[in-house]
Amino acid sequence: MNRGRHHPAPTRETPDLKLLVGLGNPGRSYEGTRHNVGFDVLGILAQRAGSPVRRSRFQGETAQATLRGSSVLLLWPLTWMNLSGTSVLAARDFYKIDDKDILVICDDFQLSTDTIRLRPSGSAGGQNGLSDVLARLGSTSIPRLRVGIGPMPAGWKSADFVLGKFAKSEREAVDGLLERAADCAEEWAALGIQAAMNRYN
Repeated sequence: MNRGRHHPAPTRETPDLKLLVGLGNPGRSYEGTRHNVGFDVLGILAQRAGSPVRRSRFQGETAQATLRGSSVLLLWPLTWMNLSGTSVLAARDFYKIDDKDILVICDDFQLSTDTIRLRPSGSAGGQNGLSDVLARLGSTSIPRLRVGIGPMPAGWKSADFVLGKFAKSEREAVDGLLERAADCAEEWAALGIQAAMNRYN
């Protein structure tokens, strides 16, 4: 459990609470892999918020934070990627958060590593963690921020590609992309999805 600045825990009556979910796989061996960029973006947001204390809840880790004046709950599901919806559903139902106030941040190997894409709804597009979230919550109207990790080289299996780590030559560009994704998530929390889409898509 990481130690950090203490923020008052949100209550079920916290007004306008937004849920920011970063998708990834737990464990040291998955750190820095393409599939874990959702975790990485949430880590940047936590740093910007003063590294709030993380708590074990909802089969994941949570941290209460304030981003640009907006009260948010950061959630790292620790259920493994393909079962992420279990954790998201538990947090959503506990705090009674509207679906439109949830943002799922995930990787997308169909987008290049200079691209992020924010959408208010739609299919999972082959991202298994997002697919499970949509299925468990019973809606495709869940905002999602896709972070490009592609293109995938010809002849690769998608599982091998997404579970691999970025090459050293990619690292600088990827770090910039993750910061941009964090900027977009902050804009979404503070100003809404249309403003964030207009600026970052």
